Amino acid sequence: MQNESSPRIAIVTGAGTGVGRAAALALLKDGWSVALAGRRAEPLDAVIAESGKADRALAVPTDVSRPESVAALFAAAVTRFGRVDLLFNNAGVGNPPGPFEDWTPEQWQGVVGINLNGMFYCMQQAFRTMRDQSPKGGRIINNGSISAHAPRPNSMAYTATKHAVQGLTKTGALDGRKHDIAVGQIDIGNAGTPLASRMAKGVPQANGQIAPEPLMDVDVVGQSVLYMANLPLEANVLFHTVMATKMPFVGRG
Repeated sequence: MQNESSPRIAIVTGAGTGVGRAAALALLKDGWSVALAGRRAEPLDAVIAESGKADRALAVPTDVSRPESVAALFAAAVTRFGRVDLLFNNAGVGNPPGPFEDWTPEQWQGVVGINLNGMFYCMQQAFRTMRDQSPKGGRIINNGSISAHAPRPNSMAYTATKHAVQGLTKTGALDGRKHDIAVGQIDIGNAGTPLASRMAKGVPQANGQIAPEPLMDVDVVGQSVLYMANLPLEANVLFHTVMATKMPFVGRG
């Protein structure tokens, strides 16, 4: 485990809701200082208020699809806390509605801009920061998805970008060695977030049927991120899958 007397500074993107919120709360409860990033300030402020740890938290409205906004996020974190030990690279969006043959180029580019470009911009800034700080190094945890292993119907944009995140993770883990930067990935299945709540009511299956699916408490994901975050830099979880036990992923439904 990390030495709790050493600096533990995290950036969490997409921190205002869902998985990002759960991770930010888990890290703050564990004693980390956290810069919370998201497109809107109000949800970030609400998470900080809920945590009761305003002295160790910073809200930074950020659009990860814009490299200058990501650069400003890291600059704000370093100015406030002095360094960055962890990036939970979490911000993402789902698919445009309907079949992909009806999507506009703008709809496709909107998903790619956040789920892939945004992931890259955040990793790039994390590498620059962690490489140059003293002591150097840190950890990056990318939010992937089990969709990169078994896609859902009408999920081409989301699934394609999550395949790409696997490439970012593997290459980052390799390129990070010389800078003492560990890069891993968490793949999440059916966490109980506002985005996933529709699954309990019924979602399309591969055979065309509509069926409800079980969900797990999103706080379980927060604890999974915390476990990965607290590993010593000599160890890395390259891929970690956490999922609702009975969801239709393993096997054939």
